[in-house]
Amino acid sequence: MRSRSPRARCTPASTSSRSTRACWRSSARASAPRATPASTSSTRRRGKTCGCLPVRNPPQFVGRAYIAGTCDTKLDELVYVRDLVRAAGVETCLVDLGIRSRAEGVDVTPAQVAACGAAGISILDLDDRGRAVTAMAEAFARFLAGRDDVAGIIGLGGSGNSTMVAPAMQALPIGVPKIIVSTQAAGNIGHYVGDSDICMMYAVTDVAGLNRISSVVLGNAAHALAGMITSRATLASSHSDKPAIGLTMFGVTTPCVTRVRELLGDRFDCIVFHATGAGGRSMEKLVDSGLITGVIDITTTEIADLLCGGVCAATEDRLGAIARTRVPYVGSVGAQDMVNFGAPVTVPAKYRGRLLNRHNAHATLMRTDAAECAAIGRWIGERLNRCDGPVRFLLPEGGVSMIDAPGQPFHDPAADAALFAAIEATVRPSADRVVVRVPHHLNDPAFSAEAVRHFLEIAKTPTATRSSSHGT
Repeated sequence: MRSRSPRARCTPASTSSRSTRACWRSSARASAPRATPASTSSTRRRGKTCGCLPVRNPPQFVGRAYIAGTCDTKLDELVYVRDLVRAAGVETCLVDLGIRSRAEGVDVTPAQVAACGAAGISILDLDDRGRAVTAMAEAFARFLAGRDDVAGIIGLGGSGNSTMVAPAMQALPIGVPKIIVSTQAAGNIGHYVGDSDICMMYAVTDVAGLNRISSVVLGNAAHALAGMITSRATLASSHSDKPAIGLTMFGVTTPCVTRVRELLGDRFDCIVFHATGAGGRSMEKLVDSGLITGVIDITTTEIADLLCGGVCAATEDRLGAIARTRVPYVGSVGAQDMVNFGAPVTVPAKYRGRLLNRHNAHATLMRTDAAECAAIGRWIGERLNRCDGPVRFLLPEGGVSMIDAPGQPFHDPAADAALFAAIEATVRPSADRVVVRVPHHLNDPAFSAEAVRHFLEIAKTPTATRSSSHGT
């Protein structure tokens, strides 16, 4: 069955006569079935259940591949990628983001994108390139958020294109294929990727004409996008019979999390996130989207980095998704004995006299002291108080990481005691919100068993059932 033509839903904010033109509504009919909206709130849907939590699978996007770039300078390359994606059997939409572009034959013009932005199409008259790129990035993000046919997206160019397409890609749900071919991909790309699953591919040459190098790189990217789109339904279905839960892990908490995963793997799709700052954000983004319906947050070390200036820092919204969605949550204080820095020379001067441990050539750990642990505990307690869903927070009295144990460099019972006491003093206990002391080390199999027992207990409660239905 052929679908109705997808429509953009953005509304220009400017009241000028030029910028109040309605955002582009495609007159072309899409041949693919109607896709699930990109809005995360719209992707929450109830699936079949397995055990105590509902199964929610990623939305199946079967619409079009969006190819986005500046057609005044990259038209040949964009058309080359578009034609390869089309040849692979995927419908396409070519979006021109060029501020001064007047290219013909595109599916979406710069004016149609700009009309979705706060400033309307007046941004096309800006002489300041930096301001224009920023404004077009905001407009494109609004434009793409209003589409209901995004099967995947690719952008190509340099820093300008990467800046314009990345925010729009970051707002798409996890699992929607996203590729940026960029000359910037060999450097620091964290601000482009954010907490999304954007794939950055280094262009090798500048994106300035087709040659024996660029045609191969762009061809690989085009076929990668087409392959991701066409294979996505099969990949998603392979784990669709189990509800998904999120777990957080660090190298020094691996034994605990591995054992938890082994104990629950037959009943749940256990998705493990590396607690590097981005890992926690990615997990909570999936909780907000409804794709993860329970959390075993063993490794909350990102909070220590947030408060002490480490490189694996959480944001102030850590645990925010747990409060918003009320999913069943078992947490602990894994690796709160450490703050993460890079090579030894990167440790801030104020910490040079502290107890440091060289994890490897590129990672230096600093032991948190009693005062810092107390501050961490208060921060955790305050966030837990915002959580009205079923919460169990476990305190491992034998130590919080692999190197916080008798004979290990970070063993400091006084600091751990300050952490535990601050959490207990701050948390307001209730029937759903409970702090539990466990007389074992975090990596002891007995602690993993306790975490699993508490999770299974709260996942069966009526509160958990209501929480897991959030947004469906």
